[in-house]
Amino acid sequence: NTFFFSGNAELIRSKDQDFQNGWFIHFRYNRKLGKSEKLRLEAFIQDQNNALLSINSRNLVGLGLRYKLASNDFFKAYLGNSYMYEKEVSDAVNQNYYNHRNNSYISLTLRLPKSELQLVNTVYFQPLYTDISNFRVLEQFKAEVPLLGNFKVSTLFNYFYNNVNPLGKSEFTSSLSVGLTFVMEKKLFHSKK
Repeated sequence: NTFFFSGNAELIRSKDQDFQNGWFIHFRYNRKLGKSEKLRLEAFIQDQNNALLSINSRNLVGLGLRYKLASNDFFKAYLGNSYMYEKEVSDAVNQNYYNHRNNSYISLTLRLPKSELQLVNTVYFQPLYTDISNFRVLEQFKAEVPLLGNFKVSTLFNYFYNNVNPLGKSEFTSSLSVGLTFVMEKKLFHSKK
């Protein structure tokens, strides 16, 4: 059993104008399927809001599979595919959208043992089931090094591209953040042999 939680909030304001105003919350759970060391069941929920984009609010829930392509002490590669149901709110056109999307991703992790530097790059592709030409691409690149105990210093670059927004145009956002990561590893469930 693996639980993962990620969240952030951003507000940049000058006088009465917002230059950034949003949040992102993501919770993910995955579990091994049977005795397989390569296949996992994944479930996730997400809430995100950005007042400056044409889609101001996006809530989604998903379920799918994650497959381990490769794994050793220095390199890991995963491939995932899931069904995703989302609700989007657009104030720009005063409309709510309820979509069924496919969520496919590849995730690559490289760990350099001497420096303990860890590099993770994940690319998501999320087309509508009814129209594959309506899609989202999200890339997340993270670099992380241990600091002290369970704390790590991390740098995260996010790139989000929406090829068809409610106004019929494409739009993208990108962000770079530097911060602390707290890692807690604890077995919540113990099996008896």
